[in-house]
Amino acid sequence: MERDGGPRVPEQRAPVVPGDSGELRFSVLGPVRAWRDNEPVPPGSPQQRALLAALLLRDGRTATAGELIDALWGVEPPSQALAAVRTYASRLRKKLSPGVLVTEAGGYAVRNRPDLLDLNVAQELATDAEKARAAGDRNQARALLNKSLGLWDGEALASVPGPYAETQRARLEEWRLQLTETRLDLDLEVGCHAEAVSELTVLTAAHPLRERLRELLMLALYRSGRQAEALAVYADTRRLLAEDLGVDPRPELAQLQQRILQADAELARPVEESVPAHTFMRPAQLPATVPDFTGRVSFVRELGKRLSTVEGSVMAVSALAGIGGVGKTTLAVHVAHAARTYFPDGQLYVDLQGAGTRAAEPENVLGSFLRALGTPDTAIPDSLDDRSALYRSTLDGRRILVLLDNARDAAQVRPLLPGTEGCAALVTSRVRMVDLAGAHLVDLDVMSPEEALQLFTRIVGEERVGAERKAALDVVAACGFLPLAIRIAASRLAARRTWTVSVLAAKLGDERRRLDELQAGDLAVKATFELGYGALDAAQARAFRLLGLADGPDLSLAAAAAVLNLPLHDTEDLLESLVDTSLLESAAPGRYRYHDLVRLYARACAERDEQPPSEREAALSRLLDFYLATAASVYALERPGDRLVDHLEPTSYEGLSFTDRHDAQDWLYAEANCLLAFVRQCSGARTLRRSVDLLWASVDLAESGANSKQYEEAAAVLREAAHAAGDQRAEARALVVLANVHQLVGRFEEADGEAGQAHRLAEAAQDPLPSCWAANARGVIALFQGRHAEGEKYLTRSLERFRAAGDRAGEASALCNLSRIRLATGRTSSAVALAQQGIDIYDGLGHSLRGANGRYALGLALTQAGQLGDAAQRLHEALGVFRDSRQRLWEGMTLCRLAETDLEGHKPAQAASNAEMALTVLRGIGGEWRRGNVLTVLGRALHGIGQTGRAQVCWREALSLYEDLGSPEAADVRALLSPAAAA
Repeated sequence: MERDGGPRVPEQRAPVVPGDSGELRFSVLGPVRAWRDNEPVPPGSPQQRALLAALLLRDGRTATAGELIDALWGVEPPSQALAAVRTYASRLRKKLSPGVLVTEAGGYAVRNRPDLLDLNVAQELATDAEKARAAGDRNQARALLNKSLGLWDGEALASVPGPYAETQRARLEEWRLQLTETRLDLDLEVGCHAEAVSELTVLTAAHPLRERLRELLMLALYRSGRQAEALAVYADTRRLLAEDLGVDPRPELAQLQQRILQADAELARPVEESVPAHTFMRPAQLPATVPDFTGRVSFVRELGKRLSTVEGSVMAVSALAGIGGVGKTTLAVHVAHAARTYFPDGQLYVDLQGAGTRAAEPENVLGSFLRALGTPDTAIPDSLDDRSALYRSTLDGRRILVLLDNARDAAQVRPLLPGTEGCAALVTSRVRMVDLAGAHLVDLDVMSPEEALQLFTRIVGEERVGAERKAALDVVAACGFLPLAIRIAASRLAARRTWTVSVLAAKLGDERRRLDELQAGDLAVKATFELGYGALDAAQARAFRLLGLADGPDLSLAAAAAVLNLPLHDTEDLLESLVDTSLLESAAPGRYRYHDLVRLYARACAERDEQPPSEREAALSRLLDFYLATAASVYALERPGDRLVDHLEPTSYEGLSFTDRHDAQDWLYAEANCLLAFVRQCSGARTLRRSVDLLWASVDLAESGANSKQYEEAAAVLREAAHAAGDQRAEARALVVLANVHQLVGRFEEADGEAGQAHRLAEAAQDPLPSCWAANARGVIALFQGRHAEGEKYLTRSLERFRAAGDRAGEASALCNLSRIRLATGRTSSAVALAQQGIDIYDGLGHSLRGANGRYALGLALTQAGQLGDAAQRLHEALGVFRDSRQRLWEGMTLCRLAETDLEGHKPAQAASNAEMALTVLRGIGGEWRRGNVLTVLGRALHGIGQTGRAQVCWREALSLYEDLGSPEAADVRALLSPAAAA
């Protein structure tokens, strides 16, 4: 009956006897259960379940009566054991389908399809996972193991009596743990170390002497940047083994400790170097090469030769420089595609937007590259240096081609270079990168006349050009032999079948002299764009000019319709026609963007040609109205009953409306970069108030942690603009927004000063809403700083003012925050009552998001009241809403509060798991003060599960954070670190 190792599916199975009715499914990975056509079939008494389990675990083989008696009772069976077995079998046979439980040779067997038993399915999945891992497909292996582990529903053979069930239960639980270890090992191999820490913390608490789990935990912590904790795990393990078993850790664990002490660079690698290249995610980001690529033979040969010889040599860097429109990107993309076979591990591409006013930041680019290479978000470091180091480590041993297009300068490029042999980088830029060490510099000039004519011919067609070769030469000469200019001119002609080449040449006659005079630089590019712009009809030209006015990486179709003040379908037709002229790019379905140089030219055209000039201001005003009206719609849907939408600046242009809150969220996050860039642009006197209100209505972008840095920068710009303009109303609202941002990241002194100033300005401007919210914010800040009497005063004032304004949602917020103050001052019953009042208001308004904040407050109060089950339920309700609403900050803090509830309930392992998940969720958001809070709770949980060394590390880090911030919580952490507390 026993087998070596984990459960295995036998090579030979007994034949399956089909039943007369629906098929039966069985489960042993949990309670022993049966289903017919998804309807449960109760297997009967515990002894009947024990008999069924013994038969199911024999894989269809016959069990004798004696074997079944041993299975159910062991060495001391009752006197009527044989009769009892026969009775149990008879009762089971009546419940199961005919032919499933059979009598054979004095024994019994279950004959059913193997794949209808959950254990067999789990075994097959585990076997497939082994094969996938052996083939190098780690992600598939992880997925299969997760499916296998997901078949467990608690303890195997739960509550089944008898010695056989006990033995099999232990065997199955051991196998489950082996599968979990393997899955966790794969997690670390693919870089999911931050996520693995939480699970490993719980497992090491449950299995403290299992050294493999300790080893995995050390590695996961080290790769998460928590070296001191990793070393503390080793110290805890060594102490525990010595105390309980009198032995030292196994050599593998000791070796890992030494490698961590030495900061072994190989430990930071998610995957071992010996792993085949095809196991990695292979990015293929190169843009499509143009089908009519022409000329540049010597450059193609030169660059191709360098790329083809990169294997086994140092990294190759080639930098192409030239004026805008000379074809740098086209050449680089063509060469990159031709060299793909030399870079089997993939190709990365980014437009660095170096010619524009907002060049791409290297840390953002590295984040995108790391994701493309398979690194999960939670494993991506925050700083530029750390991201660059992880990027180089990830590329080590791989052959990757990186195309860095449109670079600003060498400083922007350096952090993005692979740095290892076998990789190569192609860089395009308007400047010569003489300061890019080791780069092979290529200066790209205009095309030769022959190449230019060949390109023109490929686009227009041999027949039309052959009939007018002289006119065609005139055209390419008028274009200054710039590839982009030639492409635009040729596209114009190709799209107009009634034109001859001579007609086009005549139309370009005036520009030819100007192009001949402009030798290089942006003026030549501007002249090139003039060719395309001059061919547009009036509606296209107007759209081209106006759409370039708004800041932001791209523009949605609906936003473009607002700029142009046209119906959606007319706008789409215009934009698609501009795409056809190559003056506009289709970034994605329903989104459009300019090349940065084309945008500058479009703006110049707007300044020169838009009549009357006020139409430029009107176009931007419509776009601001559109964004504000739509953001208000999102806000109202997320926060029903909130009066902010009634106090926003009025708009003349309608926005989008939503019926589904997820669609509304999708719009806000999709538009975040455009919206925040545009807010900064609209800081003039006529648009300032609407811009501030747009930022306030888009508060989810700050509270979720998404785009928080850009949000804060925009708020600071608007606050300065309002102050300079002497607009007290706008400044008060901007200060409320800034105070919220700074409070969210733990900068409480700044937040309190801004909230106080907001209150004073709002009073002077007779603007009640920011006055209410400023008092509310000051109360929350005072709570966090331990100034409870002041906090209660502010929140009481806020509550009164919200009630006077008829703002029920604001009233609920003040009540929930006042609950926190009462809780901090020991008035637990009052805290519970106030939080419940807030929840009742929110629920009455249908305000699920803020209702979650109310449940968060109530969960804290109930925890302190000792009602731990109710507290956990409220917190879990809040957690679900926060996750659904993408509120990462509140999701992380709720996990931390759940950990506190777990600690009060003497569940330290569960507390450690929740606190670890909180750390992962709050990575990069919430500020150092909140990180200190979570580390303090995590330390208490770790201390509770015996990982005292690791707990000390967490507390020391929390203490350092609190001391740097001057936070009063430092005293509490010092007490935890005191020798008396450790004892």
